[in-house]
Amino acid sequence: MVTAPPRNPIDAPGTGEEAWRRWAGLADLPAAEISRWASAVIVAAHPDDEVLGVGGIIAMLAAAGARLRLVSVTDGEASHPGSTDPSALARRRVAETSHALRVLGAQRTEVVRLRLPDTGLASRQDEIADRLAGLVAGFDVCLAPWRQDVHADHEATGRAARQVSERTLGYPVWMWHWAAPGDSQVPWDRALRVPLPSSAAARKRAAIACFASQLEPRGGGLAPVLPAQTVAHFTRDTEVLFR
Repeated sequence: MVTAPPRNPIDAPGTGEEAWRRWAGLADLPAAEISRWASAVIVAAHPDDEVLGVGGIIAMLAAAGARLRLVSVTDGEASHPGSTDPSALARRRVAETSHALRVLGAQRTEVVRLRLPDTGLASRQDEIADRLAGLVAGFDVCLAPWRQDVHADHEATGRAARQVSERTLGYPVWMWHWAAPGDSQVPWDRALRVPLPSSAAARKRAAIACFASQLEPRGGGLAPVLPAQTVAHFTRDTEVLFR
């Protein structure tokens, strides 16, 4: 009997980090000049997206004294299917975010929580855009999930951010799993790299470790949301943004 491949690319085995580190294409991407950003809004579909995608950038901007605002669209209450107390999980993830921001040196970041339903954002793009419009106004840049990340919540959030701010840059999360180096599905001609100094990369690694709820087995035979092979994608010394 032949087993059908997963319909969702996120559920497939994925690309190992060693393949990405061997690929010279990342180093060839043009560099983003983030030193010009005196203020930034970081939009996350779920708690931890912002640290995985742009944790190093957050640390760098915080160290430079930039004004930072984090908008968390959901509280991540659906990451553990079958949980008997999603509200407790949401509180835990909110606390993990606060800890991670401190570790990044970004404890002065203003945090805004929209509390929309986790895994329920695909049909709420316009609502998200309405909520974001006033929150991104006046900031130099908006960093949001990449709108082609093949995760419905990420894509709706990314499209909504771009809908209200032409200064939006998208950060990939699941792309590193389902895509491959040089993948034609990825618009590499719109990609920018952000080299991370060793201090920012170290802060990011420590901040990722704050999300124990996502790193531990979820019970009931379920693996962690972020197994070690996935976390490896976010421990390199470069982050990528899409124009």
